[in-house]
Amino acid sequence: MDRSLDRERQALTAAARAWLEELAEEGIEALPLPDVAAAPSPAPDPAPAAAPGPEPARRSEPAPTSRDEPEASPEPPPASQPVLVEAHEWAAGTDLDSVRTALGDCTRCRLHEGRTNLVFGDGNPEADLMFVGEGPGEQEDLRGLPFVGRAGELLTQMIERGLGIPRSEVYICNVVKCRPPGNRTPLADEVSTCSPFLDGQIAAVKPRVIVTLGKPAASLLLGRDVAITRVRGTWQEYKGIPLMPTLHPAYILRQYTAENRRMVWEDLKAALAKATGDASA
Repeated sequence: MDRSLDRERQALTAAARAWLEELAEEGIEALPLPDVAAAPSPAPDPAPAAAPGPEPARRSEPAPTSRDEPEASPEPPPASQPVLVEAHEWAAGTDLDSVRTALGDCTRCRLHEGRTNLVFGDGNPEADLMFVGEGPGEQEDLRGLPFVGRAGELLTQMIERGLGIPRSEVYICNVVKCRPPGNRTPLADEVSTCSPFLDGQIAAVKPRVIVTLGKPAASLLLGRDVAITRVRGTWQEYKGIPLMPTLHPAYILRQYTAENRRMVWEDLKAALAKATGDASA
């Protein structure tokens, strides 16, 4: 094989592997396939022109039907990357009840169409430590509570067995409050619509430390698209609040290695130490 072609093949393979690892970090197991049936068939190549000769008598042709008209090309699907938005300002003294009342029986974006329950948040309304995930999954949608499926059970173990504090002493919520179809990543307009209510939750709880779980939550609050494996474990900030990005529990379940567990443990231990002012932790 030509060396230049071999190098190009290796580069493409490495890029594809990195992309798949990014998807695995967020627990994405499948992507929607394009609707190839809707795409128009390619037009046949024109026949070669005949040699000039006497022009035949013209005959009338029937008007073309709708089947003869070319079909419109399908629009590309919307981008799945989380939108980067500016923080929404809530009035001083905002509490969780007022944020929940403002959210109401929300129908502001398409996600409400498939939900069973709106999933607002759970935990101590005055928590020092706040966890922010991406969006509800199947069990969360059924029960109306965040992080109660398999990933939620792992998060609870991290909090209670690892950090030694009850789950009820922290506050847990998600960027979007309704389950995205098939647990896909929330789309930009969905995040933009829901993010003011996340800001309201942060303003009401006033946590000392925020822990973001996975790429979408970290990207939203940091105001830029991030690779979670690169920023996890490094202190960031959101509106003056220390922010610790870490891996999503769903990723840990799929990549259950000693190294991944150690990294998340170190992230959570550092977050708890800063939230409680315990420099020895």
